[in-house]
Amino acid sequence: MDFFSIAILGVYILLSLALLISLVRVIVGPTLPDRVVALDLIAFIVISFIAAYSISSGHPVYLDVAIVMALIAFLGTIAFARYVIQYSNKTKSEGGHV
Repeated sequence: MDFFSIAILGVYILLSLALLISLVRVIVGPTLPDRVVALDLIAFIVISFIAAYSISSGHPVYLDVAIVMALIAFLGTIAFARYVIQYSNKTKSEGGHV
């Protein structure tokens, strides 16, 4: 095995570990914003998997897929942020706690 293969294997292992930790945060996350941030992190970890595969396979066409997924993840994050703001405003107006 050459250094490149070992490095790619290390990247896959570390990304898998990060994905597992993020999934735990989505499931256990005590608040809604924690879960939203964890979902956003999962999206960008998947994008990182695609980019690492693109580099290891030598097919740069997968980078286009990663860019499109990044744009969709960004829009999803904005939508979640608006939902969290509306939820917190609604809770404050009703006199409850977030």
